[in-house]
This record gives sequence, structure tokens and C-alpha cells, in this order.
Amino acid sequence: MSLYTQLQQRAAAGKPIRVGLIGAGKFGSMYLAQVPRTPGVHLVGIADLSPEAARINLARVGWRPEQCQAESAQAALRTGATWITDDWQALVGLPEIDVIVECTGNPVAAVEHCLAAFSQGKHVVNVTVEADAFCGPLLGRKAAQAGVVYSMAFGDQPALICDLVDWARTCGFPVVAAGRGHKWLPHFSASTPLTVWGYYGLTPEQAERGGLNPKMFNSFLDGSKPSIESCAVANATGLSVPSNGLQYPPASIEDIPFVTRPVSEGGALERKGMVEVVSSLEADGRRIPYDIRMGVWVTVEAETDYIKNCFEEYNAHTDPSGRYFTLYKRWHLIGLEVGISVASVALRGEATGVAAGWVADVVATAKRDLQAGEILDGEGGYTVWGKLLPAATSARIGGLPLGLAHNVKLLRPVRQGQCLAWSDVAMDTSTHAFKVRREMQALFSAAAP
Repeated sequence: MSLYTQLQQRAAAGKPIRVGLIGAGKFGSMYLAQVPRTPGVHLVGIADLSPEAARINLARVGWRPEQCQAESAQAALRTGATWITDDWQALVGLPEIDVIVECTGNPVAAVEHCLAAFSQGKHVVNVTVEADAFCGPLLGRKAAQAGVVYSMAFGDQPALICDLVDWARTCGFPVVAAGRGHKWLPHFSASTPLTVWGYYGLTPEQAERGGLNPKMFNSFLDGSKPSIESCAVANATGLSVPSNGLQYPPASIEDIPFVTRPVSEGGALERKGMVEVVSSLEADGRRIPYDIRMGVWVTVEAETDYIKNCFEEYNAHTDPSGRYFTLYKRWHLIGLEVGISVASVALRGEATGVAAGWVADVVATAKRDLQAGEILDGEGGYTVWGKLLPAATSARIGGLPLGLAHNVKLLRPVRQGQCLAWSDVAMDTSTHAFKVRREMQALFSAAAP
């Protein structure tokens, strides 16, 4: 039975999926825009550090004041309205909540929120993929132990890529490569919040109108977010990652099946079965027509002449050999699609992507020469960007996860382009995030490829 039909049935029976949202920023606001239009879902409460900012965003996306004026959680449950609070623990502790949507973008806080939700018997849709990148395998395991579902968020590219990989494998195709698109040139890795809008292709006025966070958007531009999302995909699907970071081969959609082949066959991959990110810019900065910048893709292989002939007979666009075919979605709608995950975990008990092993890691890498005593400002900031590496490589060099490279002091100088190690920083070892990361690494490092 379709998810939509099941939602309609829940609405008719007066038994909606009860949801709690933590974080009502840009991503959360996109989900909030869709909630009133989705049958069978009651957003019981929103927890945000600034309830007033949450109300402003609710008004921005079209909510009427009476929809979010419940004075308490019990009032929200009784009336069907939404309660707004700055107390995330009170929200997570509500017995009636079925699903928590973690949408803060703060990886350290997100880990704490996820663990608390598991302990309360609640499913979690984790939008904060930064947390998944540094301890997702353990979060997935702890959710299973608690008898709940932990899931990536549909609409964000990792879950969409996982969906394409699942499609391919379920059809019987070997996955040659899978990934997303990105606007990329090598010097973008040094971008800061001061340079992001010019590189990104927006004016400061457009960014302000949309309420866009320059640090967050810079994390996309400088390669951190593509690395984080590729890491999440690798850990969920078992696909391997490049040995020294993403290569960003430039390609139009037409050329993806040609480029995402192994080097031994004229492509750009080290080997078959990898994640990669395709650039929408040529090396000289020229824009590639019909690009995959905002989309996702999977490349599969015809293992027999019969399957290859089927590709030809049904006009599937392939590489010149006729053996490699790419299926793609050119667009993703971010938070507007999160309802798929909420419905899937609540109605089917199925994640829309969840880490199963420690295949990849994202290591903090210096954007410039850094000096002892400097404070790292994490993803999208002025000091470090995230480099995708095999988990075994990260373990060997003692790599500092990007998700924990925020508000920590450097103990020694680090050169531009150098990966940081745990020993380079004064780390707060008391956080849930640090402890979970260490536990994850101890449990999964032996199996890291």
C-alpha cells in the first residue's frame, strides 16, 4: 500500500503520525511548509533555541498564527495545533511523539538529540548529515538496539542517492558509481563566508531575501558538504571512496556514463563501485550545459550482451560501449521532501538510508596555514574544510572528524592542505558526540576497508 494511502487512512481514523521537530531554520522551514498539506501528520511541537525566530519562519512559510499557538504540549495534542518551545528535552520526552526530525545542523547537538530520542523509543529522521558522517554507523546500531528506526532525510541528496543505489541493486544491476553534482573548482576549498555568494552564483541581496546562512552555504561550496554527503552514502551502501578525496570530474548529464567508469576503461574512477561527485564546471571555469549540479545519479553496468542490447532497444543513453547506463534525478527539493522519510519510518518501519558500516570519513583539512592557539570554526568557516577519505586511512592518520572541528583550539601549527589529527587539538572529551565517535571507531575500525 502506498505511503499516501496509509497517511489518508491515518487521517480518517484520527490517528496521525505525531512528529516533533528540533530546529526551525531553513531546512526545517521547508518541511514546515509542507506539513499542513500532508494528511495523517500532526506536528505536535517545535523545539528551537529561539521560539520567536521559529514563529517568524512559520509565518514566512504560510502558517496562520492560530496553527502554532498551543500553550503546552498537552494543548497541542488536544487541539491539533503546534507547541513551540526552547526545551528540546521536553519535546523528546513526550510519550505521544512517534518521530523526531532532527534539523539543527549542529552535529554535536544532533548526536545528543538522537540518543535521547532513541532512549525514549522514538524514531529519528536526521537531517543533520554532519552527525551521520562522523558517527552514523553507531547511531544506526543504537537505534536498532532500542527497537526504533534511524534514517537519513529524503530530499537531501544522500537519501536520494541511496534510493537510486537500492533501485539498481534490487533490479540486479551492479553499481559502478553513484553520487551527486556540485559546482566545483579546486580553489573553492579555500572559500570563506565572505567569498561564498560570488562563487555560489547568488547576490548578497538574494541570500538575505532567502534567509540563507553564509557559513552553511559555504560548507557546500568548499567541498565539505559534498564530502559529508558522500561519506554518508558510502557508509550506508558499502560503496568505496577515492583514496585521496573526491575528484569532481566535470561532465554534462549526457557524459556521466562515460566519465563514471574506471580509469582502466577511459573513465575517471579508481575502480568500480565508488561514490563520486560530478562537477558542473569545466576546469577552466566554463559552465557545462545540461549539468547535474543540483541532482543525483547512479551508473550501472550491463553484465551480458542481452542486457546491453536491451539498453539499446529502449534508447537508454549509455557510454559509447553501450554497457554503462546512468539514471538520474536532476533536481532535489531538500526539506520539501522530508515527509517521505517521516512516513516511511512511521508506517513501514523503513529508513530512507542508514549507515551500516564505517567505510568513509570526513577529515578536517586546513584552508590556510593555521597557527597554534587558533580556534577552529568547523564546517563552512574560515579555518577548515572537510576531505573525504577511506575510514582506514582516517584511522591510520588519527584524522580529526570535521563534525568535531568546531570551537576547539589548535595545539600546533598546521599547513594549508594538511589533514588535522586528534593530537593537533585540545578536544572536549565530555560531549556525547566525542564519546559516541570514539565508541563507533572502536567498534567499526577493524572492519574498515
